[in-house]
Amino acid sequence: MSLPAELKYTESHEWVRREADGTLTVGITDFAQEALGDMVFVELPEVGRMLAKSEACAVVESVKAASDVYAPVAGEVVAANTALADKPELVNADAFGAWLFRLRPANAADVDTLLDAARYQANIDAQK
Repeated sequence: MSLPAELKYTESHEWVRREADGTLTVGITDFAQEALGDMVFVELPEVGRMLAKSEACAVVESVKAASDVYAPVAGEVVAANTALADKPELVNADAFGAWLFRLRPANAADVDTLLDAARYQANIDAQK
């Protein structure tokens, strides 16, 4: 399982990448997609939707289960990866490439409160 060091992570298994324009790209981690199995459906948040931190805002569904995806920080959805509607299996092929949505954070500093790769790995290890 890979954990890119430049990303931030949540305890609920989302990854977050800061973009040059100040937005955040959000997806689910490799650990999450492995646990869920083969993806069959992805429901994404609407562009323009305002999200609260930790609000359930998307759903990933696999052959095993459906799982909510949570907003890592508060903000506005500015893009959704609509390619996943037709090809949800892209999440299985590359969890860190198949982003779900982009968010303009209400407070950019909130990203600093998220887990780094080492803390996220410790979190995973504690769940095993």
